[in-house]
Amino acid sequence: MTDLLGQLPGYALRRAANAVMGELGDLLGDQGFRITEAAVLLLVQDRSDLTSSQIGKTLDIQRANMVPLLNRLEAAGWIRREPLDGKSLAIVLTAEGSGKVAELAEVIEAFERKLLDRVPAEHRDHLLPALNAIWR
Repeated sequence: MTDLLGQLPGYALRRAANAVMGELGDLLGDQGFRITEAAVLLLVQDRSDLTSSQIGKTLDIQRANMVPLLNRLEAAGWIRREPLDGKSLAIVLTAEGSGKVAELAEVIEAFERKLLDRVPAEHRDHLLPALNAIWR
């Protein structure tokens, strides 16, 4: 029987994304993180100029979801809010947050290596540009 759905690029992309995010979610969950929390920490590392609205826009997170997300990260001691200008606050890592980013980076880098190992070698150089072309 022919897999008709598997011939549809959108369907295949959704299935691949669901599988990958599920695997990554499990790995990060073992470390006590949610994917969105890890994404915020990785995004703000080595930065001191990102506001919550910029982070939300970059990560495509609704404003209503950003407040509790940042509150969780702040309560854990991983981020703090610092005055950026007269009206905005920057989201920056704490020293403890920097340590967490180092832990996350190890897990994510290992995951990404294993993920690319599943892609045939002749397609690896084209995978990221093709995926980025779809969403950008």
